[in-house]
Amino acid sequence: MSTTPSGSGDRLVQVGAVVFFIGALATLVTVAPLFLGTDPFPSVAYAVCMLMGVGFLIAGAGVVRSAWKSSPKRAATR
Repeated sequence: MSTTPSGSGDRLVQVGAVVFFIGALATLVTVAPLFLGTDPFPSVAYAVCMLMGVGFLIAGAGVVRSAWKSSPKRAATR
């Protein structure tokens, strides 16, 4: 069990990871018909795959926010 307090961007990283994995799962499901020889999914299914990139951006924003809040310059002004 960790006793480290949560940083300002930790929640964004967690949400970004969940969104990323939903997008990754959607990508696997969308690509499966290509290998199985069945009819492809509609275009909306391909749009859900974009969640992978959105999740990556959300997690990246969380990392940047954590780094910004814990920078030595900002810590000195507190």
